[in-house]
Amino acid sequence: MTSPDTGETGSLLLDDQLCFGLYSASRAVTALYRALLEPLDLTYPQYLVMLALWQQDEQQVKELGSALNLDSGTLSPLLKRLEKAGLIKRERQSDDERSVRIRLTGEGTALRAKAERIPPHIGAAMGLDNAELGRMRAAMDQLTASVNTYRESYRPN
Repeated sequence: MTSPDTGETGSLLLDDQLCFGLYSASRAVTALYRALLEPLDLTYPQYLVMLALWQQDEQQVKELGSALNLDSGTLSPLLKRLEKAGLIKRERQSDDERSVRIRLTGEGTALRAKAERIPPHIGAAMGLDNAELGRMRAAMDQLTASVNTYRESYRPN
């Protein structure tokens, strides 16, 4: 693990902060997704749930939460809205009433065809080809893992 540089050269200028660059980029990308998802009548978090289910249908709520890095308090309202929209079905397991399985409905499965137009717009908006998008995704995954590892071991002085 890398130790922080505690020298006096650390800049506190807003434009020098990586966190501000990440925050600004995240807001811009999320705003684009919002516009692209409006015709599908999905919010960005709902879209993430649908992506996870299109990748692997019929998941336990716990599995879905783990895949999306969402706790049940955040995930449950999303699932309720998606069920109300007719895109998913929530089913309690007969052998364990606490366990809820999520599956796509026919309408939820059909929505995938409309959603397939979204990724090309994201790549075009970012001005990156598929190889560059792949490298960026790998860099973000590494950044996330490194920050999580550091955070888990961080102890304030």
